[in-house]
Order: sequence, then structure tokens, then C-alpha cells
Amino acid sequence: MSDRYQKGIEKLKIMNPDSYKTLEENLEDIAPDMARYVAEFAYGDIYSRSELDMKIRELVTIASITTLGSAQPQLKSHIHGALNVGCTPEEIIEVIMQMAVYAGFPKALNGIFSAKEVFEERDEKIGNSE
Repeated sequence: MSDRYQKGIEKLKIMNPDSYKTLEENLEDIAPDMARYVAEFAYGDIYSRSELDMKIRELVTIASITTLGSAQPQLKSHIHGALNVGCTPEEIIEVIMQMAVYAGFPKALNGIFSAKEVFEERDEKIGNSE
């Protein structure tokens, strides 16, 4: 295992370890190196930089994915990650709403509906564990 991979996995353990495991499993029979590249480059090289904290990185990522308008699974994964590193639902919604100015209302609305699904899923998990 490379140092980059290990650093990436450490970041992913903090943010959303289940998401990476699912990605790895979904790629193992067709493109196993792709999951490693995600861990090494995105998380080992970029997310591990010290200039921005994890909350800011996740909010920026949510903004960016929202503007794409076509990556709901990745958006949901990063919303989970943002919540896991201390972002509030209100901060997440505010970032997505601001994207209406730059990407349009349909993309922002899709982002808000994705966030709503994540919030409800997490609320259900909490409700089921009590």
C-alpha cells in the first residue's frame, strides 16, 4: 500500500467509510484500479492537504457536485461526509441554495432533494437505534 493510499483511506474513514467500501466493491470486477485512484488522488493527495479543513472541503465539494446536476449518488455521499465532519444540515442547504444563482434552480432543487433524502435516512437510522 502506498502512503498516498493510506492517507486517503484515513480521510475516508473519517468522512464516509461505507461509501468507499461500496465503490470498491462495485468496481472490483471491472476497474479495480479506479477505486484506488480515488483513494490515492482525491483523498490521499487533495483532501489531505492542510490549507482547508474537512468541513470547508466538503461544503466546496457539495457546491461543485450540485452545479453538475447529474451526480446525485456522489452528492449524497458527500452530504453524508459533510455531516460526519461536523457540517450542519443548515450549512449544507445554504450552500446548495446559493448554487441556484450560478447553476440554476433545477440543479439547486435536485441538490436540496438529495440532501432531504440523506437527512431523512439519517433520522430513520437514529430513530431505529433508539
